[in-house]
Amino acid sequence: MLRKSQVLTLLAFFLSTSSLFADQITLKNGDRLTGTVVKGDGKSIILHTDAAGDVTVQLSAIQAIKTDKDLHIGLKGGKMVVGTVTGSEGKLEVATKNAGTVEAAEADITVIRNDAEEMAWEKAQHPGLLHGWTGGANVGLSVARGNSQTENLALAFNAVHASANDKWTLYATSINTRNDLATPSLVANLDTGGIRYDHNLTPRAFVFVSADYMANALQFLDLRSIYSGGFGAHAIKNDKTAFDVFGGVNYTHETYSNGTPIPGTPFFTSYGVTNRFVALTIGQTLVQRLGKSTVLNEAGTFFPDLQQTGQYRTIVNIGTVTKLNKWLGWQNQFNDIYVSNPPTATKANDVIFTTGLNLTFVH
Repeated sequence: MLRKSQVLTLLAFFLSTSSLFADQITLKNGDRLTGTVVKGDGKSIILHTDAAGDVTVQLSAIQAIKTDKDLHIGLKGGKMVVGTVTGSEGKLEVATKNAGTVEAAEADITVIRNDAEEMAWEKAQHPGLLHGWTGGANVGLSVARGNSQTENLALAFNAVHASANDKWTLYATSINTRNDLATPSLVANLDTGGIRYDHNLTPRAFVFVSADYMANALQFLDLRSIYSGGFGAHAIKNDKTAFDVFGGVNYTHETYSNGTPIPGTPFFTSYGVTNRFVALTIGQTLVQRLGKSTVLNEAGTFFPDLQQTGQYRTIVNIGTVTKLNKWLGWQNQFNDIYVSNPPTATKANDVIFTTGLNLTFVH
């Protein structure tokens, strides 16, 4: 049997050797941290420790650093070096396998990732079409009884699949308002949906194709189909703001009706009024983070008719989502749809405001 002194000696040996196979950071105040460097940027790194979990350390506070395993260090200009790291006083030395030791100044570092984080990042850049989707569903409901008997239901769905150079966008909305004391009982029924694909030509320029659909009972619009294609630019793209502008051409096919409603349905008897024309697609989109929990989404699109000059349509969407937790949020949405030549006895503008819950998902 081992004596007590021998047990203590073995324990001390294992503790000392375990620190040899861990990343070590010495702070300027003399504190020493041991663990595994996970990731970081040009300002801070995240160190996973057994005792305190993930600890964020500012690079400016580090006196010396030494890693046991390879790190992927991104530098300004797009260069990436991989190897074990030692460093002090604002400078890192990366012991690469093929290029020897590479020195990197703290001011030149853009990203730091360990092997696991690098694999996850590379997978996120090129996800399969069935993976990498993010989005949410919005639900708003109101009911009134007494002098009026009304129900209002607003539903919306959006999903985005983004990779390093491509982005797919899906969306659908439905707003249905009824007043059972009115004739006809259907007051409003607006349905929209669409799909869009963007492909980056350069970090700033992209091409896009899209298909958009709309039905609007208040304007007797059975269905409008818009097929667009063109070019765009990422005018602003950073952690807080994404602002794009785009332009192109589209083919529009729309069918209106204003006959007698079909009994038992919200649809009108179509009398075959159909418009087919080529138009421009000119627009912009904005995604702006407002604080830690709120995101503003805004989009405006202008469709001037190229065959009947002076006729046009505009669509403006403004919305906010405030996160309550990881999967639940509160959303507000404003929509303004304008048609310069609406059917007789209908108005050119439809202005809609909805509010309700937002359920987010990641796949």
